[in-house]
Amino acid sequence: MTRNILLIMCDQLRADYLSCEGHPTLQTPNIDKLAARGVRFTQAYIQAPICGPSRTSFYTGRYMSSHGSTWNWVPMPVGERTLGDFLRPHGYRVAVTGKTHVAPDIEGMRRLGIDPASKTGSLVAQGGFEPFARHDGVHATPKSSAHLAYNDFLRAHGYNSENPWQDYANSVTRADGSIGSGWYLRNAGYPSRVKDEHSETAFITDRAIDFIRQQGNQPWCLHLSYIKPHWPYVASEPYQRMFDGDDCLSAHRVETERDDPHPVYQAFMNNEVSQAFSRDEVRRTVVPTYMGLVKQIDDHLGRLFTFLESEHRMADTLVVFTSDHGDYLGDHFLGEKELFHDCVTRIPLILYDPDQTADPTRGSVNDTLIEAIDLLPTFLEACALEPVDHILEGESLIPLVRGLECTRCHEDVFSELDYAYYDTRRALGLEPSEARSYMIRTREWKYIDHRHFRPQLFDLKNDPGELIDLGNDSGRAKILQDLSNRLLLRLQNLKRRVTESDATVDARTDAVADIGIYIGRW
Repeated sequence: MTRNILLIMCDQLRADYLSCEGHPTLQTPNIDKLAARGVRFTQAYIQAPICGPSRTSFYTGRYMSSHGSTWNWVPMPVGERTLGDFLRPHGYRVAVTGKTHVAPDIEGMRRLGIDPASKTGSLVAQGGFEPFARHDGVHATPKSSAHLAYNDFLRAHGYNSENPWQDYANSVTRADGSIGSGWYLRNAGYPSRVKDEHSETAFITDRAIDFIRQQGNQPWCLHLSYIKPHWPYVASEPYQRMFDGDDCLSAHRVETERDDPHPVYQAFMNNEVSQAFSRDEVRRTVVPTYMGLVKQIDDHLGRLFTFLESEHRMADTLVVFTSDHGDYLGDHFLGEKELFHDCVTRIPLILYDPDQTADPTRGSVNDTLIEAIDLLPTFLEACALEPVDHILEGESLIPLVRGLECTRCHEDVFSELDYAYYDTRRALGLEPSEARSYMIRTREWKYIDHRHFRPQLFDLKNDPGELIDLGNDSGRAKILQDLSNRLLLRLQNLKRRVTESDATVDARTDAVADIGIYIGRW
């Protein structure tokens, strides 16, 4: 029986950087063990290829165009309901340790007279999560690092400075003893200035264990949200030296991708981070550290899972392991994320359901096309709570996890990008409201619509690596139109009426005469 929910999320973790996903040199035995006890979904996709809007889709169960938080630090409108809003009225304590990237809608709160310092205001500002130990992992300035619990933790262990997050956790000691900033990719080859037990990954795991230990018999939902392996690419010993360049997957790219590329793709290839990761020297320096950060997360998850077993929590806790998006790491001559190749949009997703009805599917691999927004309705069904179908745009995964016959509403997945905040938008001569792109992916095709530019098209059956863009191929007119129609249907079906359910609408249909209103009567 499901009583509690543990949503584990890494930041910028590619699906193919786990041993259960086939990575040849990076072993993640603790994550693999979770997969052996649950279902591993191999075709799970995010709704936006960047942290903030992707996470907001996880938390709201809604697409980016519906929730409106289109980029990092774009406030989620005050009226949006999140996981905490759905669970807290039923007695759940809903909290976060780690990152959410939620920005408060201060203007909306002010308009409604909500004091951000009040209990209600705090929950609204935190996206519905109690900030048990919120830590967003980008605290490079004194202002952004003020009142940071992790900095207090570091100072208590002797790392004394105005901002130990920057000066210790995300700085390195070079071979000559000098100090280097983790913001420079060249320094990824050196160890962090903090010990493993004082790293961000250890801190967030420790706080998660503290939270769970406190709960007793109260049902809870904890979002354990790791900062890593997101940049700065800095790892503590021994993880920084566990891998070298020969352990890395080869960059997935071919020179023909740079021959007359799509304008938006070209603009992103021109970015500084993409230019850097297109160099083998950078990849051989950074990717081993990225792998070390993943290995570190797996080891600390081992601690957490051992604790859950000792507390008998694996018997009543639904556990999800996932990521908010991937990382190009030089694939397709790109760095960071933002665009729609599978190395960014496909995420790891493992779902462990403690209910006995899930026993037949344990250890199975499921290739159903699913979306990140499917998790919130999954949690509601697992906890035997009423669905909220007029608000939530995802579909519960419980039937898939429990081996039940079901028909999915969609045979494709949908993702969106607002790149107004990037210099690429200016390079393309676009206004902020014009820098939008949309992806539809089926089993056989990936179609990307870019405003003001031609679409991109990839034949996933014959070109699973997405190396050949067919969007300019006049011979593909029919499939291009079919996929464009799919995209239009997705946009038409976004759920805008969120204040009344379909049942309420049905009850009110053609009922005006009941309240003495007679329209057109002679």
